[in-house]
Amino acid sequence: MTANAPKPTPPLRGPFRKRTLRQHVLRRLALVVPISVLVIVLAKTGTLDTLTDRYTFRPESWFDDTALVRHLRVMVTHNGMTPIKPDCLLFIVNGNDPPTASRIDVMQKTSGSCPGPKGDLPKLFTLRIDRMNRIIMSDQGSPNAFHPIP
Repeated sequence: MTANAPKPTPPLRGPFRKRTLRQHVLRRLALVVPISVLVIVLAKTGTLDTLTDRYTFRPESWFDDTALVRHLRVMVTHNGMTPIKPDCLLFIVNGNDPPTASRIDVMQKTSGSCPGPKGDLPKLFTLRIDRMNRIIMSDQGSPNAFHPIP
């Protein structure tokens, strides 16, 4: 060896050593697979919908029909008012009501992937919304006799 020749570097040890491609892929999978499974479980149980609704529904959303219907869809399906899938519910807002107090008919769709006789649109119940006081009443189980939703 000559005096000016570079010395060979010792192999890296511990967390600074180089990873093989296989180790890199396995570490990524160990992170991605559990997170994916967790998200799928949260979506299937409805927890993800509830959390999304909790963070996106604001006090001013009570006066926006689209945001209110999205909120009601989550509430109606997750509190046990109906076992029907959220995609199979149709909310019809009564346009003749005053803007501060509305009635919304909840109907069951029976087309596409929704079960039931095709073309039939059975009414499940009516929701009465007091937008100023943020109160939701339902006549489920007792037509035209409104009570607070569970």
